[in-house]
Amino acid sequence: MELRSLNSYTGLGNRLLKFLNLRYEEVERTLLMFLVYTLTSVGLVWLELSTVSLFLDQYGADKLPWIYIASAGIGSGLGFVYSWLQKVMPLRRVIVVILLLIAIPLFLFRFGIGIENIKIAGLSLAFLTTFMMWLWVEACYLLNDLNTSITANQLFNIREIKRTYPIISSGFLVAGVISGFSLPVMLYFVSLNNVTILSGLMIVSGSGILLYLSERYQQSFPDSSRWIPEDDEEEFSTRRIKGPLKVYILPLITFFVIAEVLYVLIDFQFFYQLELELQNDTIDKASEIASFLGLFEGILSSFQVATQWFASSRLVERIGVFGTAMILPIGAIVLGLFSFTGAITGLFSVFIGLVILRFLDELLHYTLIETTGPVLFQPLPENIRSDVQTMVNGVAEPFSTGLSGFIILLILWLSKLILDTNEKGLFENQQGLIFVIAIIISGLLWIGIIWLIRTQYVGLLVKSAGKGRFNVSDVDIRSLKRSVVETLEKGTSEENKRSCIELLNQIDQKNLGEILAPLLHTMSTALQCQSLEAMLNHPNPAYLQQVKQLTKSSLPPEVLALALRYIWLTESKPDVNQLRPYLQPSVDAVVRGTAAALIMRKGDIEQKAEATNVLRRMITSKVEKERVMGVRALGEADYLQGLRLYVPSLLQDESLRVRKYCMDVIASTHLESYYPSLLRGLSYKSTREAALQALVRLGNDAIPMLVKLANDSNKSELLRLQAWTVISEIGTAEALDSLVNRMMTSWGAIRHNILRKLLKMPGEVGIEGVLARVGRSGIEILVEQELMFLGQVYAGIVDLSEVDIRSTNSQYRGCLEESNIGMIVDCKEIFLQSLRLLESDAIEQCFLLMKFLYPLSSIQAAAFNIKSDSRSNVARGLEILDNTVDISSKRSLIEILDQHSYKGKLNSLSEMVIYQPMAPSDRLRYLLDLRHFLSDWALACCLQMARAARWSLTAEQTLVCLRHPTGFVREAALAYLKMASQRALVELLPNLRNDPNPLVAAQVEQMIVDFGIG
Repeated sequence: MELRSLNSYTGLGNRLLKFLNLRYEEVERTLLMFLVYTLTSVGLVWLELSTVSLFLDQYGADKLPWIYIASAGIGSGLGFVYSWLQKVMPLRRVIVVILLLIAIPLFLFRFGIGIENIKIAGLSLAFLTTFMMWLWVEACYLLNDLNTSITANQLFNIREIKRTYPIISSGFLVAGVISGFSLPVMLYFVSLNNVTILSGLMIVSGSGILLYLSERYQQSFPDSSRWIPEDDEEEFSTRRIKGPLKVYILPLITFFVIAEVLYVLIDFQFFYQLELELQNDTIDKASEIASFLGLFEGILSSFQVATQWFASSRLVERIGVFGTAMILPIGAIVLGLFSFTGAITGLFSVFIGLVILRFLDELLHYTLIETTGPVLFQPLPENIRSDVQTMVNGVAEPFSTGLSGFIILLILWLSKLILDTNEKGLFENQQGLIFVIAIIISGLLWIGIIWLIRTQYVGLLVKSAGKGRFNVSDVDIRSLKRSVVETLEKGTSEENKRSCIELLNQIDQKNLGEILAPLLHTMSTALQCQSLEAMLNHPNPAYLQQVKQLTKSSLPPEVLALALRYIWLTESKPDVNQLRPYLQPSVDAVVRGTAAALIMRKGDIEQKAEATNVLRRMITSKVEKERVMGVRALGEADYLQGLRLYVPSLLQDESLRVRKYCMDVIASTHLESYYPSLLRGLSYKSTREAALQALVRLGNDAIPMLVKLANDSNKSELLRLQAWTVISEIGTAEALDSLVNRMMTSWGAIRHNILRKLLKMPGEVGIEGVLARVGRSGIEILVEQELMFLGQVYAGIVDLSEVDIRSTNSQYRGCLEESNIGMIVDCKEIFLQSLRLLESDAIEQCFLLMKFLYPLSSIQAAAFNIKSDSRSNVARGLEILDNTVDISSKRSLIEILDQHSYKGKLNSLSEMVIYQPMAPSDRLRYLLDLRHFLSDWALACCLQMARAARWSLTAEQTLVCLRHPTGFVREAALAYLKMASQRALVELLPNLRNDPNPLVAAQVEQMIVDFGIG
């Protein structure tokens, strides 16, 4: 398969893909999901605006609290219906049925609108219809969002959805623009009562596209929970949450409750004031309200789109998560005071202030709050994070809507008790001011909750980092840095401070000097060394004076040496003469070596000569510490000049530390003639790590020789693995190219090792690099290759398992003894076991490949459970796999893992592999033709099986195995040839005497003696 890089894209279409941050195979799914969400949202916005207009016109805003209370119950009830539907039908059907269930009542509502003469329980059909329409609108928004989220999560894996979901979710904002501006125009042609029919048609259109998606990508949707035993569900019990988590989770839930309460209060007061504003109009009041709301929605949605696409993420980066979260409550407080002041002074009505407040709330609630909200869940452990999110979305938000309804009813009741109701206009204005005060109080409470969350947020994140769950991209960096500074300034333990410096080095390596430099004088020696080493990665002149001030005090040699390096690297015009006193023999070797190396960088000829003599005396000293520090200093010098003559002797120094530092010298000074020494260093355990780091330091310069070493089949597998390890740690684009190219063309252990190295690269660089070069389709092709190979393995197991050795050796039946038959049976069992090992390796390879597409934790959990001997654990693993994976060959893979007989497994691959039964000898020869895909052990077992059963092989197969780089394969080939053709063996033996493997060489010598060859 030809690999491609993102950099190779050309043309307008590909530039557009790069701009949208999409990949080619994601385009169809993304655009169709965007279209579905847009169409359904247009229908729902039309329905909402028409319903609000009809309700306010006929019944007034004072009945809205009852709708808020009732909507809390119906939202939870429909969520239960959604869950129940998933149990009785496949998910790909559920997502379509839900949209149809949303649409059907919209057509029925039309028959109840305006029917006042029919009474049900004393209420007119028109009132009940309009009331139910509003409830249905609230429920439909919930179901549509849930349906879109679930469908997107099925169609896209976790890495794809990070790129695609922002585009899909913007469909709601685009729908707001379209529906808002189109509604006033539409009302010229269609009456307000008929808008529900058009809304239903839009949702039905969306369901049609969703039906196509569900059929086109069937593999993305699980069939059912068919593997989980009923008695196994008891393990999924509610988790107890306590300690710091409880202290964090309670304010977190309150955050979303208050956000919803504030939203509902503003929503109610906006509609209430809108009704009062238009109550004296003589024209069609409902159409007037609908036209106003349509224009308001269109303008608002235009700003929402611009904010979501261009401002939201940038604002979060600039002022942090908590700063962004506070914008809305602060804005609500300021605008509430603005409205209150305007109403009291008579400058403008409360309605004007509420329009602005509603605009701000809608704008920020669906952009900034929706952006920052998910980040607040990141400190929670993964095992409870989804539970808490479900609690917030499914319980807390509906509850808060109902709570808001009760609060509004309470305010309305109290206002009637304490305010004068005789003057209607004055009463309504005073009542509006009470709601404004409630909005201001809610904003203040919200700010307090945000502050409380912030105090716990960073502490939990630091604990997450200690447990390996930390992800820099998911956190508020500003808050985290503030907490690190507080920890370093306080009298906490040395271990905590060291961890904080490591964390700071991880999250903001370039600017850590801003925090560490002022604290250097208060740190211990170990922390000073750690801080200066971190600052030396990005030396900044801004902190030069603070480091200079540190050198004026009495410092340990290690700290002084690091400080001198920092000063030298950051000063614009360093004075070499200031370093010369440190060259005296009485100065500690660490400082002396550092000073000499720095002088060799920028000193004049005389100064460099002096420094060179100092280093020469150090590296030729009989004292080990002098040699170690001297060689270490050589690595800091730009040029070795005459000292390079000592490199060969240093590479053979009796001190291991000297040899290790010498490898670093070769890398730092780019001594190309000694690069082979670095490769040899990988062969020895004592120098392996030093050689690896030196090669990594060479970067792209080391890649060609490492690739050559890794592809040399005559080298040991361990050495070749080390070569791939170095390439993966280099981590550049060229390194990724080498790894991915070899991954696509290799097989077996080599591909396995490369996959593991790519998966272990930090920051998912390897995963993203593979997806950028071969895409999702390339990974699927590799999985299919593994499955096709599994088909050949299963065919071999089936053909060889059910055959009686006696019946297949008619030519030699007379000379077969029981002992020989026993040997044949043993060889057969060993051979079958080697094939089963190939099966295990191929399945593991499939799981490794799937980790490039899906969450590592999910694939790991599925693999772990499937390997279990427990039936319930295997069932759980299959269920995880079915709900996580959506590759085209998913069904075949799951059926293989769910089958126990090899015939059943082979039948599961019938679409990929055409099975034709063969005689055992034919099947073995066929497998030998696939020798490039077999492991060395399986290949040797093939030869031993052929020898024991006296099956003939082709001359080509035998000769290729004699030239195999693995010794025990050559050994098996010699044993087979001794049985099959002794004459050919006699001719070949003299050429095999110098075999590099001592066992094979001994075997050859014994055969020469046996045959009497001179």
